Amino acid sequence: MTQPERAPRRVPFAIKFRLLEVLRVAYVTPHMVRVTLGGKDLEGFQTPAADDHVRLIFPAPGELKPVLPTMGPNGPVFPAGTPRPASRDYTPRRYDAAAGELDIDFVVHGSGPGSTWATHAKPGDFVGVGGPRSSMIVPQDFAWYLLAGDATALPAIGRWLEELPTSAHAIVFIEVSDSSEEQQFNTRARVDLTWLHRNGAEPGNTNQLEKAIRTLEFPPGDHFIWLAGEANTLRPIREHVYNERGTPKKWVSATGYWKRNTVDHHEPHD
Repeated sequence: MTQPERAPRRVPFAIKFRLLEVLRVAYVTPHMVRVTLGGKDLEGFQTPAADDHVRLIFPAPGELKPVLPTMGPNGPVFPAGTPRPASRDYTPRRYDAAAGELDIDFVVHGSGPGSTWATHAKPGDFVGVGGPRSSMIVPQDFAWYLLAGDATALPAIGRWLEELPTSAHAIVFIEVSDSSEEQQFNTRARVDLTWLHRNGAEPGNTNQLEKAIRTLEFPPGDHFIWLAGEANTLRPIREHVYNERGTPKKWVSATGYWKRNTVDHHEPHD
């Protein structure tokens, strides 16, 4: 059978660095904190895809505002003599242009610049936001979608489910520490959601997502597969859907959001 010419398309954007202010902080679950940002710099922000990511630039210890770079011909340029600030990639969980609000969800794990900043964030604090650099626009007329990931993938999966149309069917596997980390999503799509609990296992040290996908009976029809989480756990899943399920590579997005024992790991989209 000839496959239809259906594939995601990459849309690039001019990179802008914004200084945004914390408006609200709320815990979604015991280990997921949502920080709502705003400010005049948010004007013109765009995030059309569920798995967009921005670069958050954090203030140095003891400072209220971070040092932001400017864009040079070879990338970001920081002021001479200024130490490069800590930064990490995050998914825009919600953007409301009318309200002037941007939500970023942080997994609180006790260490790292993002987790530490979010744990102590309060209204009136500031953070830098760069990007998105581009968006991957996925067609919404696949017969079904498979979305799978760990806690770091929750913001993107939440957006996926909220933005899919009524006609969509999504099969979802999400690995979290325990039932207290499960979230509720508002969706129009038909969703089959399975929560996988680590039950004391270290993050990134299980094969639960792989086992769930290997034992899944794939429905008929064209499908799109989106995977995100710890890089090493995704490799066997990626090979499985390519080689054993026959899913075309253009219909798979698998991104290592982090990697065990590696600082600031983030892979590009397939």
